[in-house]
Amino acid sequence: MPKAMSIAGMAIAGLTLVVFLADLALGIPFGGANMMMDIGFVLGAAILTYLGFNAFRDAA
Repeated sequence: MPKAMSIAGMAIAGLTLVVFLADLALGIPFGGANMMMDIGFVLGAAILTYLGFNAFRDAA
């Protein structure tokens, strides 16, 4: 179960990372409304992906 939860967390964080990177680079899907928000979400998603990967490696 812990491995499944960490995989789910990484998948959601990866999706969030892709969406906000696309908004930052191309203005899709939010029209590039707020660049600082995009950067914050990208950093948060990257950190969450790292933490999920770290937890996946530690899970027995």
